[in-house]
Amino acid sequence: MSDPTGPHLAPVPDPPPAGDPAVKPKRRTKVKKLRLLAILIPLAGLAVVSTIFGMMMAVASDLPGLEQLPQVAKRKNSVLYDVRGRPLTTLTSNQGRIIVDSDQIGAYAKYAVIAIEDRRFYENSGVDIRGIGRAFVQDVVQGRQAQGGSTIAQQFVKNALQAQAKRTVFEKLREAALAYHLTRKWSKDRILTEYLNTVYFGNGAYGIEAAARTYFGNDPNHVGCGTHGKPMCAEQLTPAEAALLAGIIASPSGYDPVAHYGAAIKRRDLVLKNMLDQKRITDPQYEDAVHEQYTDKPKPPHIDTVPASAAYFVSWVRQSLVDQVGPQRAFEGNLRVRTTLDVDLQKKAQEAINKNLQWAGGPTASLVAIDNKTGEVRAMIGGRDYDESPFNLATQGQRQPGSSIKPFILAEALKQGIGPGTVFPSRKRFFKLKNSREMFVVNNFENEYAGQSTVANALTFSDNAVFAALGIKVGTKKVAKLAERMGIRTPVSSNLAMTLGGLRQGVTPLDMAHAYETFAAGGKRITGTLGTSDDGPVGIHQIDRATDDGKTKAYKKNKVVGKRVLSEKLAAEETQLLTGPVKFGTATRAQYGGFAAGKTGTTENSGDAWFVGFTDRWTIAVWVGYPTTLKPMLTEFQGSSVTGGTYPAMIWRDFVLGANAVVDTRRNKEREKKGLPSLEASTTVPPTTGVAPSAAPREGAAPQGAGTTGGSTGGTDAGDTPPVQTTPKTTTPPAGGQTPQATTPTPTPTPTPTPPAQTTPVTPPATGDGTGGGTGGTGAATGGTGAG
Repeated sequence: MSDPTGPHLAPVPDPPPAGDPAVKPKRRTKVKKLRLLAILIPLAGLAVVSTIFGMMMAVASDLPGLEQLPQVAKRKNSVLYDVRGRPLTTLTSNQGRIIVDSDQIGAYAKYAVIAIEDRRFYENSGVDIRGIGRAFVQDVVQGRQAQGGSTIAQQFVKNALQAQAKRTVFEKLREAALAYHLTRKWSKDRILTEYLNTVYFGNGAYGIEAAARTYFGNDPNHVGCGTHGKPMCAEQLTPAEAALLAGIIASPSGYDPVAHYGAAIKRRDLVLKNMLDQKRITDPQYEDAVHEQYTDKPKPPHIDTVPASAAYFVSWVRQSLVDQVGPQRAFEGNLRVRTTLDVDLQKKAQEAINKNLQWAGGPTASLVAIDNKTGEVRAMIGGRDYDESPFNLATQGQRQPGSSIKPFILAEALKQGIGPGTVFPSRKRFFKLKNSREMFVVNNFENEYAGQSTVANALTFSDNAVFAALGIKVGTKKVAKLAERMGIRTPVSSNLAMTLGGLRQGVTPLDMAHAYETFAAGGKRITGTLGTSDDGPVGIHQIDRATDDGKTKAYKKNKVVGKRVLSEKLAAEETQLLTGPVKFGTATRAQYGGFAAGKTGTTENSGDAWFVGFTDRWTIAVWVGYPTTLKPMLTEFQGSSVTGGTYPAMIWRDFVLGANAVVDTRRNKEREKKGLPSLEASTTVPPTTGVAPSAAPREGAAPQGAGTTGGSTGGTDAGDTPPVQTTPKTTTPPAGGQTPQATTPTPTPTPTPTPPAQTTPVTPPATGDGTGGGTGGTGAATGGTGAG
């Protein structure tokens, strides 16, 4: 009998309302969408790649042009001019381009280049997919060309097309397609040979044979190679020599064995290690090669310039031009390059040095003059004779700055609100080094101290004790960073000794002039669109291209770029304070009759002597010393020590007088053409009153009383009267060796420096530099103990 109530079934629940969070979405729909995307994305990517690759394959029509290398057949040398358009020199690549066959290139040269430039050269098809992918990602991430992923075939194509360093993605893909076609048409050996005949090896050396002759042509093992039927130099390269050349390719300036010998050797050793890993050389060959040194560093060939002293400038600006347009266009692009050098000012710089340093075997001078408004280098003396010593002291000579670092300390102090009237103890100082029991001891020259001194006086008379305390108080790291922001491109140390100019790595005259220019330019670091690396000074004013009809077409022109580093008010205050050393202090020999501001610098035992200063027109750095060694100059100045206030200040003064005369003559000629009366000369020889330039106080000597005259014009001007120094002089160090505590009493009302009193008659130097008598001091300059 059936159940009258019907079957027992569970009630069917009502459907939940829409949007109920308890209801989970169906997963099947989501899975289908993901699968669809997983199919469509690769297909889309494949379509894009296929389209691009198809487009790139169409560029195969460009390939025949590479076979003829038209840029070689049509090449013409570029010409350099000075800033006023006068021919300076013809820019030639060393030895020209010497084409060699494959059997004239030694096996080690080929192995070395492959080892460092394209280790899968014999396996790839002209394109290294992994390398390109890695480089592309880095370029996108960093927003610049960060890595290279090019094969040797791609690099050859780039060189043949005269491509620039900064290329678009499309241009790189086009080069990749051409490289792919090239490997299908040419043998690997031919590609490598053509590449080695076109690649740039620095110092104007185009191609492997020119490079071998440039860097090793004077080696006793290679003398006469490539001439009179002898084997080519490239054929005779040893593993070490081949590795050195191969290492240059990635950065001809950075791994230049002439300018950066240490970096070049380190790069060479990396190439040798790669060659060993690839079994191209044996273990004994590797050990012999890494220990091979070069007693005579490679020398570039003669540079014929007008005037001859401009060869140093040309060697510097040549690399700047390569950085701007690439090596091939720089040397063979038929360019007309107007540099920033002024031939007339260059001659005046050489005359100023010759006048003061006349004897052979004595100290050498380097001078750099920069235009305050444009950051353009107007004169550069890098040594005595470029042919004898091509090492450029102006751009490569990293020497200790001594007290010429003090303006950077002062600038940081002014930023922090420490005024020039702030008083510090002037006595032998002891500063405890962090995490050490050792003490940093600071002395003034011959233990002469003022007891206490304002910052302004300490700058004028280069008081080491005061500036060591000031530098430590404001922070040596902050001082170092500020100096680098102002233009010092070598790393500035932050150790305590840096307060006296004791740096782990020295500074160049070029960078010192550029950094001081920041004061002269109202607190802006001045460079330009055609400036050197790292916002450095400018050596190129304009680049034009010569056309087939003999005319020129504008290509690039320098535009001034100013980067604010110091406030205008701070720069003006520092500028005023820097007139003190010239008016009353250690640099009175720099007085020439017009506005001058600057600072002397002398390292311990007078190994380096500096004067860096500026007028209303130029900033000029002068260094004097022995170029190849740190040799004390204790008797070279009329039997006395060479300091920043002697030859450097005198050379600076003579250059300014000569350069101003050139500019004034030009200015009056222009006015004469316009029918206007001539203007009075902007510079005159200082009158016989005032501080005698021959009696400049020496660095580290304390001020010794009140003076009555002084100034850049030789007399007392309104506002130049210095306050009386009331603090007694002491030569007694603190008892018990205790570290004295710096105190900061109420600043004196007027921070103008106090000149030393006349204590003994002063005899002007025999050279006749400076005229007249007046007050002066008698100390000697020194960077202080530990200044280096």
